[in-house]
Amino acid sequence: MAYDESIATKVRAVLARKRHLEEKKMFGGLCFLYKGHMCFGVVQDKLMIRVGPEKYQEALKETNASPMDFTGKPLKGFIYVSQPGFRLKRSLEAWLTLGVDYAKSLPPKSK
Repeated sequence: MAYDESIATKVRAVLARKRHLEEKKMFGGLCFLYKGHMCFGVVQDKLMIRVGPEKYQEALKETNASPMDFTGKPLKGFIYVSQPGFRLKRSLEAWLTLGVDYAKSLPPKSK
């Protein structure tokens, strides 16, 4: 499974001034981690956002959001967002912020 490089480029542009984020190829796509915690990524032509279990149902109510079913079974706390849902820069920023905010809420990774 590949990822859409043009979407990855848009994500990188939004993240240009963000600290503590790193890229890693995972899940057949490109993932972004905040201090070691996965927060979002690009899988095929969709965004994958880690919203966490508390915001999962609320996030799924958004028009272009769907459960992340990478293995054929929805992974609770992770969603896909199709392209119309992040076409505008402010929408993309909002989704990415949701993922980073969840990652920030997690305890530090042990070394």
